[in-house]
Amino acid sequence: MDAFECVRTKLDVREYSDRPVPAEVRMKVLEAARLTGSGVNSQHWRFILVQEPASLKKLAADSTTGKWVAGANFAVIVLTDPARWFHHIDAGRVLQDMQLAAWNFGVTSAPYTGVNAQDLRRDFGIPPSLSPTVVVGFGYPRRRLAGRKARRPLQEIAYLEEYGRALEGPV
Repeated sequence: MDAFECVRTKLDVREYSDRPVPAEVRMKVLEAARLTGSGVNSQHWRFILVQEPASLKKLAADSTTGKWVAGANFAVIVLTDPARWFHHIDAGRVLQDMQLAAWNFGVTSAPYTGVNAQDLRRDFGIPPSLSPTVVVGFGYPRRRLAGRKARRPLQEIAYLEEYGRALEGPV
């Protein structure tokens, strides 16, 4: 799929079908994460692939905002080094690349950041030097997707040269 088309059509989905995501797609999602750029090429992030139903239930139990992840086909816990001032930006970059790579194969996803870090560390062996920055669940959608995003028009959110100056016509 064309990269712009991926961005234009990707939706966050939190309800998944029972259809399993092939192992090669899961590996491509992780490979997309590995290939993502990072601040000063530090590659400080680490990833935990969670795919066993019991582990997904444990992941959901350790969440404050992602209980739905128990129904995902798989999830990835993105760990970052909080000593890097840019670690949240890098987590966002990795997250977006994984989601777009998955969407290329028709696999939907959604992220969450609400976790009980102490329980997550205990249950998934996360060292104290890394922060569980974001979790993303993946799977094929349970329902047919409408394919529309509710977004404001570009002219309402983008400006030319300075805030408030209208962005009109071709630039």
